[in-house]
Amino acid sequence: MRNALAAVLLVTPLFGLLSTMVVSNRMAFFSDSLGHGAFTGIALGALIGVGSEIVGLLGFSVIFALLITAIKNKSHAGADTVIGVFSSTAIALGLMLMSAGGQFNKFSRFLIGDLLSITRADLISLAAVFVVVAVSWALLFNRLLILSVNQTLARSRGIRTQFVESAFAVLLAVVVAISIQWVGILIINALLVLPAAAARNVTNSVKSYHAVSVLIALTSGLIGLLAAYELNSAAGATIVVCAAVVYFVTLILKPRFIK
Repeated sequence: MRNALAAVLLVTPLFGLLSTMVVSNRMAFFSDSLGHGAFTGIALGALIGVGSEIVGLLGFSVIFALLITAIKNKSHAGADTVIGVFSSTAIALGLMLMSAGGQFNKFSRFLIGDLLSITRADLISLAAVFVVVAVSWALLFNRLLILSVNQTLARSRGIRTQFVESAFAVLLAVVVAISIQWVGILIINALLVLPAAAARNVTNSVKSYHAVSVLIALTSGLIGLLAAYELNSAAGATIVVCAAVVYFVTLILKPRFIK
């Protein structure tokens, strides 16, 4: 529980922060595809024999995110179509590789995750990711903000939009890959959407939007972890349920805050 608590304190603020741009840039479908693509990354890691499924998962997730971003910007097809093609292909390929030889049960733990299985070595990895994401966010924030408002405006300001999009996609991929074994493939996208979606219901400025999103993610993580311990339920799923409750409460309160 101590390790799980430390993990929540490290990873939930990242989800809260990144979710603001996921929601503002309408990237919920994209972040969901990263979770689906994780199937293939885990399977390839085991198939190639890199020593750890997470190494394969991390490498594949980064390549997958960059590939989607590049093709989305060059293709005449809609972004949702491109993402849908990649997402469905990745999950099908991952399931095919995982189920070959009846090995699927070996990977089923990644579907729902197990936050209580986190080790001190895992916490060191999380802390390193936390620092990298925080520094990258500080460098990219202004450009990401302008990009979320209007892509044409961003280009007119000399912003390399594809580079900024790709950098943000890599950050998403890294956070998803490093967290997926504890949160679970099936629900990880919810943590990239719910905090910011709830914050958007009750805030009127960029500063408060980001602060409230991080606060909601952190609070949901702490309450969800304690509730999971008491109920003997999956920690990741319980955290998501807590975040969903917050979202519906803010949705009810929205008329009082947004006029």
